[in-house]
Amino acid sequence: MRVLIIGNGGREAAFGKKLAQDKRITEIFFAKGNAATENIGTNIYITEISELLHFAKREAIDLTIVGPEAPLVDGIVDEFKKAGLRIFGPEKKVAKLEGSKAYAKNFMKEFGVKTARSMVFNSFVEAKEYLQKESYPLVIKASGLAQGKGVVIAEDFDEALKTIHDFMIEKIYGDAGIQVVIEEFLKGFEVSIIAVSNGKDIFPMISAKDYKKVGNGGIGANTGGMGSLAPSPDFTLIHNRDFLDNILKPTLEGLKDNYLMFTGFMFFGLLVTENGCHLLEYNMRSGDPETQVLMELLDNELADVIEDCIDGREINLKFKDEKAVCLVLASGGYPGHYETGYEITGLEKVQHSSVFLSGATNKAGKNFTAGGRVLNIIATGKTFDEAREKVYADALPVKFDYAFYRNDIAKF
Repeated sequence: MRVLIIGNGGREAAFGKKLAQDKRITEIFFAKGNAATENIGTNIYITEISELLHFAKREAIDLTIVGPEAPLVDGIVDEFKKAGLRIFGPEKKVAKLEGSKAYAKNFMKEFGVKTARSMVFNSFVEAKEYLQKESYPLVIKASGLAQGKGVVIAEDFDEALKTIHDFMIEKIYGDAGIQVVIEEFLKGFEVSIIAVSNGKDIFPMISAKDYKKVGNGGIGANTGGMGSLAPSPDFTLIHNRDFLDNILKPTLEGLKDNYLMFTGFMFFGLLVTENGCHLLEYNMRSGDPETQVLMELLDNELADVIEDCIDGREINLKFKDEKAVCLVLASGGYPGHYETGYEITGLEKVQHSSVFLSGATNKAGKNFTAGGRVLNIIATGKTFDEAREKVYADALPVKFDYAFYRNDIAKF
């Protein structure tokens, strides 16, 4: 098989590493990839859907896997399918469940998916009036795609007002924030459930935990993820049954009722409270950095899972009886302003972990920072403590100017 993976993060590198272990995979292309993926396959520096379609035809690509959300929302799956090409991901109309949080919230309400009470606003004035009447804290979300950063927990009216002004008037996330979702704050812990769909049913993987806040102890701004682990130690069998009954089942019914069934990944972002599981959001792709730990534990061949989904066969997911931990090393200033172009050294000294460069590029045989989340270090063990010790020991020799990471991944 010849495979094309679209995306340039640690998630795509994790897909690539997993597929490269399958002897049936003869060649892997990444569009546009990063410094890690060029050691797994071949990076191609094209991003336009029309160019990717032309490339897939010319190179006789057998399977395309879409990593990030933007090309899905832009309709890449629709175009590839029109051309008779095999691609794993939802069509544009389904990807809207991630592309518009307002649309997703209305979907949840319509089909009885357990979620937080919320309101959607297109008007700054109406949103402000609503904020004056509510109790705090409140959660404010940019409705569109904001790379995982368009969510603020406002502790009081002043912070909430500044947030909607930043989103709707200042447009700090462009058009993604001109419509906002304001919802009640729920207290509990977050869980990521990534599933695959075969067009008829949805098959969840083991649970994962994503550390979204930039600072130790879960403080500071939201990020794309500063680390992850799997399986989530706090997610019990009782929680899982609640998820299946009150979130996955009504979601599946809603997809079928709206003729939205698809073949691809589906991400359920959960908030588990004393009253059970609530759905925070859908992502219509696999998560980053959750993919990194899940691929380390997946016992199936990834190509088999994807091919069976596309062909509508039953899926039997199997995972190793181990724990996995991922640590993200980031550029100083992230998720705000940061500088790039700093050389990354010490990677050859990593002994017990896998390393996936994400926000990095290779020049003349040397690696340099090129993004906010620069690289992922992933290890497995019989216990979380074992996996955690490996990850943090291997992080010590890895250096680049202004590098930082959280010290508490897999501690809580």
